[in-house]
Amino acid sequence: MRVVVTGGAGFVGSHLCEKLLALGNSVVCVDNLSTGRVENLRSIEKDAAFEFRKQDVSQHIAINGPVDAVAHLASPASPPDYLRLQIQTLKAGALGTHNALGLAKAKDARFLLASTSEVYGDPLVNPQPESYWGNVNPVGPRSVYDEAKRFAEAMTLAYHHSHRIDVRIARIFNTYGPRMRPEDGRVVSNFIVQALRGNPLTVYGDGSQTRSFCYVSDLVEGLARLLLTKASGENGAKAVSPDGVHAPVNLGNPVETQVSAIARTIIRLTGSSSKITSLPLPIDDPKVRCPAIRRAQELLGWNPAVNLEKGLSLTIGYFSQQS
Repeated sequence: MRVVVTGGAGFVGSHLCEKLLALGNSVVCVDNLSTGRVENLRSIEKDAAFEFRKQDVSQHIAINGPVDAVAHLASPASPPDYLRLQIQTLKAGALGTHNALGLAKAKDARFLLASTSEVYGDPLVNPQPESYWGNVNPVGPRSVYDEAKRFAEAMTLAYHHSHRIDVRIARIFNTYGPRMRPEDGRVVSNFIVQALRGNPLTVYGDGSQTRSFCYVSDLVEGLARLLLTKASGENGAKAVSPDGVHAPVNLGNPVETQVSAIARTIIRLTGSSSKITSLPLPIDDPKVRCPAIRRAQELLGWNPAVNLEKGLSLTIGYFSQQS
């Protein structure tokens, strides 16, 4: 297949590009490098099956030649990024999704939207199944990201219903691993960088809030399966949902851990002398976050394989090499 990956120079996007190439596909990476980095593409930039195009997806996307699939990952994804790039984040979710879907429609290609667990907001149900509608503040400080992704899901399904586009939606839970940026403001990267520097680890609130961390190789395995799985009835392939391939699918590790426990584990794994300090909990910060992954298990045969201790050790090794 020839796959267009928007946001392909980002943390997750670059790993997905690698995975798709390893599976024998060709990849066109589209990224404006607002949060992505060309360094993330070093391992594949000379691959004859890989092409990079610097472009903002909020502008029309024109790709010459056939396209079999479009994976739309382009968006700022960490709180410091989407709070700094608020309008750009909304454009990526609205105009970017519209343009990526337009490309899929023009090329008769299947479409994968990288959505997020943030569509569940600060959930009142735990773990969160795909059927849960969420508890989201539409005008809060996080809303530029949350609502952009909720709109993107609605736009994706509108294209499915109006134009019969073959679509898939992945709701991605907290992901970590190599190529995270030191300054991206996510829990794991923050803690690792602070521990390696001997600085206090900043825990917001009392640290009892939970997250479920998925190592990046597990996530991209799930994304690749979701993207490449054929629709119901094609060569006997199992459908991604009973009524087609458009129902959202949670992708994340269902092992739920308190943030304070993550901090202590990272201090131990790094051998750091860092202490833990506390700051007030940000507005609308989720108290719990844990995916129900039965749908991914049954329809994709997918389960996370990398446990937290191993994944953190690999990620610490990456950050150690960067310093």
